[in-house]
Amino acid sequence: MSKKLAKKTMTLFESIKHIDENGVEYWTSRSLWKILEYNEYRNFIPVIEKAKIACENSGQRIEDHFEDINEMVAIGSGALRPIDSIKLSRYACYLIVQNADPSKTIVAQGQTYFAIQTRIAEVQQMKEYQELTSEEEKRLFLRSELLKHNSQLASAAKDAGVIDSKDYAIFQNYGYQGLYGGMTAKDIHARKGLKKSQKILDHMGSTELAANLFRATQTEEKLRRENIKGKQKANMTHYEVGAKVRQTIKELGGTMPEDLPTVENIKQIEKKKKQLNSGEKETNK
Repeated sequence: MSKKLAKKTMTLFESIKHIDENGVEYWTSRSLWKILEYNEYRNFIPVIEKAKIACENSGQRIEDHFEDINEMVAIGSGALRPIDSIKLSRYACYLIVQNADPSKTIVAQGQTYFAIQTRIAEVQQMKEYQELTSEEEKRLFLRSELLKHNSQLASAAKDAGVIDSKDYAIFQNYGYQGLYGGMTAKDIHARKGLKKSQKILDHMGSTELAANLFRATQTEEKLRRENIKGKQKANMTHYEVGAKVRQTIKELGGTMPEDLPTVENIKQIEKKKKQLNSGEKETNK
């Protein structure tokens, strides 16, 4: 996707976004169906119903994300009249584009837009993350999340046919190459000035950790959702998701991950935290 097209796509979805009286962003079904290039609204309704089922299956309350409303639209005379519509949360939009016609280019682009934006919001809205004030605390939190999701990604990759450790290393490299503009783990080590024994993830700041967390979660979900089978297909899926995360960073005007600074080993932060906790325990005795 060209930079010009990426910005145009992002603007399309941003242009139909609304903000309610509580400062919460939302979209409406009457706007979204046109953007997603459905010929008639009635053909879009089954997609919404599938999204509602997916919402319920994920443990979410449908009414928290899909709210029936009356939307005012202009008619031929210039007057306005109310029509049935649905107020959609970002998560609802994400589920809708996941269930829309995948042959449409705009649907694929919408899947990327809402997937990344939804994951960013999930992290930002986590109670634990909101309470963090320092970069060190954010790094520790995101590193822990990434460890957990990397384990889940490994499980999904295994189900897809990535069995042994050598194959998994290749699979991981494909994800890095997508996110880091073609760079392998070895290339990233060199770019960051790391020794062979040092782990890339241990020297990432919170911004870079977040980008890799999005890569891991979205790849795991895509492998499972599309029931992808075969090492090469799994590898390409990881690459494509990494590339989409990179594209989203570009769209948002962010710094490319390979250009982010190398930071202190997170093990040192963990050590300092343990020492601090031990000191507090001694004081409270």
